[in-house]
Amino acid sequence: MTAKEAQMKGDALKMINASIQAVDPYAAIKRKMRIGIDDKDSLEKLIVEGEHDGELEQINYDLSKYDRIRVVSFGKASAAMASATAEILSSSGKDIDGVVIIKDEHATTEEIELLHNNNIVVRPASHPVPDARSVQGANEILELAKDSDSRTLVIACISGGGSALFCSPREPLTLDDLMQTNAALLASGMPIEKMNIVRKRLENGKGGKLATSAFPAAVLTLVLSDIIGDPMDLIASGPTVPDDDSGWEDACLLVKEYGLDADGGDHALPHAVLQLLKLGKEGKLEDTPKSSHPAFCDSPPLCQTVLVGNNSAAVMAAANEADRLGYNPVVLGTRIDGEASVIAGTYVAMADMLSKQRNQNVKADGSTNRYQIAKLPVALISGGETTVTIPAGCNGKGGRNQELALMAAIKLKEIRLRDVVIASCGTDGTDGPTDAAGAIVDGATVDRIEQALDAGRLTAHDAMKRHDAYHFFDDANADDSPHLIRTGPTGTNVADVCITLVK
Repeated sequence: MTAKEAQMKGDALKMINASIQAVDPYAAIKRKMRIGIDDKDSLEKLIVEGEHDGELEQINYDLSKYDRIRVVSFGKASAAMASATAEILSSSGKDIDGVVIIKDEHATTEEIELLHNNNIVVRPASHPVPDARSVQGANEILELAKDSDSRTLVIACISGGGSALFCSPREPLTLDDLMQTNAALLASGMPIEKMNIVRKRLENGKGGKLATSAFPAAVLTLVLSDIIGDPMDLIASGPTVPDDDSGWEDACLLVKEYGLDADGGDHALPHAVLQLLKLGKEGKLEDTPKSSHPAFCDSPPLCQTVLVGNNSAAVMAAANEADRLGYNPVVLGTRIDGEASVIAGTYVAMADMLSKQRNQNVKADGSTNRYQIAKLPVALISGGETTVTIPAGCNGKGGRNQELALMAAIKLKEIRLRDVVIASCGTDGTDGPTDAAGAIVDGATVDRIEQALDAGRLTAHDAMKRHDAYHFFDDANADDSPHLIRTGPTGTNVADVCITLVK
């Protein structure tokens, strides 16, 4: 590793850290919501600031209209979001209760204690594949919703990962059916927003059904978005918003497109799931609720949604940190998707073009290339969520960020490109079913790891074929420059951030 690469590695990690801190869910909710006295009528109100059509607006809830407030929360950031909400509500004098479903080990002792003191129970569950605990927690939340009335305010705190954690199978489906379905969807390479079109038709709470279960209660939803473009009907499968943009037909088309049907598909869904989708397509089953349902069409609306954080905020924080560290930041966007290995090649190609500025003669006007993206040193910063399509029978371990980094390392070696560092990281701190958030590489990473491994052990190309980036990187993490990024659970989740540095 060159001296420049060592410094850039430290800089990239600082940018990643800045991006995660910027979308801290506890701080985000504290910024968006408070209890105050309205100057017009001197009534105590819950005041929430949100955006509608790009403009800031204020939502006020007259607390005298409610006897109790229920907090329900699910997703990777659920503990932090619910803790901030409970802390704000504790001064309201209202009866508070609720249920929070967390991913295992994604809540601190302090958060659990605070929630317990506010009569809010915490239910750990599995992610990304749901388990029996997911069903138990989801059913508890649905029962609370059904037990609500017009004097109840339900506050739903939702973040990425909520689809797996809030899981109540629609009859006659079983948990095993949904577990197999989730595993197949993940392995198929289907983007998360498309997965959720299928998921919301297989369960009791998704696709607006949590909100309609709570009707006629008022429902305020606070969302930390993990999906490109922040589509409210798809984040955690949209449990509190109407499902106007998809139907049974859309779900069936996706099943066929991604080889999930029974006719020779690599990742066929369980027979019971395919049969349910078929009945729905034939009009024999009720679909998800639309905007015409009274839970959504009253004026003022009973159900309102506020975005409290997203990938754009994380990316801009990384760019600001890059600027502070002396780089010229270039934001490539927050809608980056596609196969991780393909996206890696694009980042390396950009880095290669930028690196050519090093050897160009400076012209009389001080420029080196009239078409350059930016002057060196450059930080290319992007956000979004890539995918990995896993063939049947593959037993490798890793996640989309680790796979992106591994392919980037291979391509950097192929073109002998140095003084470039690429880091890709999931903001939630867990990339796939691993304890790593992502990985960071340079042009010598492949040689360095392969030389450190015993003869005959996993090579970079073998790891890519087996989708086994985790073991390739982890085997070399005993050296002084680990390649896996281990943040631990961050308490937030707004998809991924990728940093490409060129000096």
